[in-house]
Amino acid sequence: NEAVVYCQKLTERERVASRITAQQAYRLPTEAEWEYSARGGTTGARYGVLDAIAWYSGNSGNQTSPVKQKAANAWGLYDMIGNVCEGGSDWDGAYPTGGVGNPTGPGDGLARVLRGGGWLSDPWAVRSAFREPNFPGRRPDHMGFRPVISAVR
Repeated sequence: NEAVVYCQKLTERERVASRITAQQAYRLPTEAEWEYSARGGTTGARYGVLDAIAWYSGNSGNQTSPVKQKAANAWGLYDMIGNVCEGGSDWDGAYPTGGVGNPTGPGDGLARVLRGGGWLSDPWAVRSAFREPNFPGRRPDHMGFRPVISAVR
């Protein structure tokens, strides 16, 4: 909820400064948007060699690291996996069955989804498809978020 409020305040600030239009807003990404961005055009578990692209339990020193210390994906996005798990707008739930384009998660639930693994994650969890539930009120120190800008919904 605090991340949603942050996005709302960021939207207001950027509109006042004329850096975005009234038709644009910051928000949290859906799981599908996050994973698409994390993959950066690749189809594998990671967009590069783990130690070159991510902070995880094997190289983090058990702490969050400054961004841009590891290699970016092909789209120039840094730290998409590892360092901190990233929260999004979707509630935790089963993926839809059948073919779906740009899906969104369930309309409600008990936990939101964190993606990508973080600095305390084992190597198997530091990948584009990794997801874990995060219950409201829980504030793990390996969690963050990455606002996206889009047309007002």
